[in-house]
Amino acid sequence: MSKLHIEQLLEFYLEGRFVELVIKDGYKLKGLILETSEGERYVKLAKHLRCTFDWRLPPGTWLQIVGTKKVCSKTGEYKLKAERVMAARAVADEYTTLQPAEPVPTKAAKQATILMCQKSDCMNRGGKALCHAMQQELQARDLNTQVTIKPTGCMKNCKGGPNLIMPDKTRYSRIQAKDVPALFDRHLPTNQHQNLDQESDATIAVTSSRAFA
Repeated sequence: MSKLHIEQLLEFYLEGRFVELVIKDGYKLKGLILETSEGERYVKLAKHLRCTFDWRLPPGTWLQIVGTKKVCSKTGEYKLKAERVMAARAVADEYTTLQPAEPVPTKAAKQATILMCQKSDCMNRGGKALCHAMQQELQARDLNTQVTIKPTGCMKNCKGGPNLIMPDKTRYSRIQAKDVPALFDRHLPTNQHQNLDQESDATIAVTSSRAFA
């Protein structure tokens, strides 16, 4: 008779210091190592976090992570998967819970979205470098909270990759990393964004965060 293995899916919250990223095949971001009060923990990143996560995040940065915890009922072993990564503040070198910021009464502006094909054909034709270049350019223009890079499935133009669609629905093929500044000049003028530095320790979603997204 086969043995039945039951897995529980629970929510988890962790806070600690960022140690390092976990990279597969030299370029595929899979997760990160977090130093917590109970030791180092590996946390897998959800797919929507991987493209926009800042690979230059300094070791020692304090993070809060919220996600799902899959527990095997037989062995007790578990796996952690992050759905959100947030900025945290260290207090006296202790692992403390950050109090949520007071809600801002103003309505948040709708984010613009850049759709980018994540299929292997596009990524092997310069998509990885393009994604990284776009993220760096968003940071340089201080547009991280206004613009999200969203990975998508095949756009049916594999030979013309990399393929992406800008927020105004303009579609581009064969875009390379060197083309990003001119592309953003046309579609994402810097003056769209003002006074982002007034935000403090509010939750920062990785898909649109300042440093992590």
